[in-house]
Amino acid sequence: MSAQKPIIVVGSINTDLVTMTRKMPAVGETVIASDFAIHPGGKGANQAVAVARLGYPVRLIGRVGSDTFGVELKTQLHSAGVDVSGVATSEGVSGVAVVIVSEGGDNSILVTPGANYKITPEDLDANVAILRGAGMVLAQLEIPLETVEYLGRICARENVPLILDPAPARELPRSLLQDVAWFTPNQTEAAFYLEGAVEQPTAPETARILLSRGCDGVVLKMGAHGTYLRSAKVAGTRVPAYSVNAIDTTAAGDAFNGGFATALMLGKSPVESAAFAAAVAAISVTRIGAQPSMPSMPEVEEFVRSQSGDIAYAGHER
Repeated sequence: MSAQKPIIVVGSINTDLVTMTRKMPAVGETVIASDFAIHPGGKGANQAVAVARLGYPVRLIGRVGSDTFGVELKTQLHSAGVDVSGVATSEGVSGVAVVIVSEGGDNSILVTPGANYKITPEDLDANVAILRGAGMVLAQLEIPLETVEYLGRICARENVPLILDPAPARELPRSLLQDVAWFTPNQTEAAFYLEGAVEQPTAPETARILLSRGCDGVVLKMGAHGTYLRSAKVAGTRVPAYSVNAIDTTAAGDAFNGGFATALMLGKSPVESAAFAAAVAAISVTRIGAQPSMPSMPEVEEFVRSQSGDIAYAGHER
């Protein structure tokens, strides 16, 4: 795979402080937690590790702080197989996420951006040769929006497909969406972008509205309800999720995006890539932590075999 164009991830790098609890605390309530762990995280780093664990070449462009977290984060990324030559160090603190995970696997996350908010268009200019040589670029919204917009313009100019994970959801200019090959919101994020345009919209309606905003393709990540994708070249298609015992859904969306991009780069169709990504995400939710939950290619292949063959998709929906 070394001769193939790498996947480039531009995004956040965090340390996740993860607390396991029987129930989510309400405002003003104190709850005794059952466990605590520290894991590397950040949506950008998670997606880069997801790709690396699948054996595909990947580089990460981002920033860490000058604290001890920053040193450890770069070391862990390198150990996972991620090229960190595009990761710079800023004076100050690294990004930190406080993650609360319930017994049912649901989570709430509070993010302190730290060095992630110091990623500028100049960082992209410094790595433009890397971006120019990419087979695909992944981005999220845990870094400054102006940097993501600039990244979109670079990808459009260099004819490199951009997959944008709009998390956390925020207002996006149409000019950015027009530079996006695949827009991949989850249900909460999709609802944000619909802005009440339709009451209780179906997946096909949601995809149609989002496509009208300018992006080339939409992948709706609907958790246990599977995935719905549609583009100008792909008819609306629903891909079911695998049934697994979820214990931690943290970074499931990142696992999906990493798997989706990897499968596309390996020559699979968008529908086949969504089915592959569904398997990657399914394995990830059966494990604790963000990056530690990302599966290897042999694990995904074995998982799919154990499910009696390749996942089927549920046909076309308009």
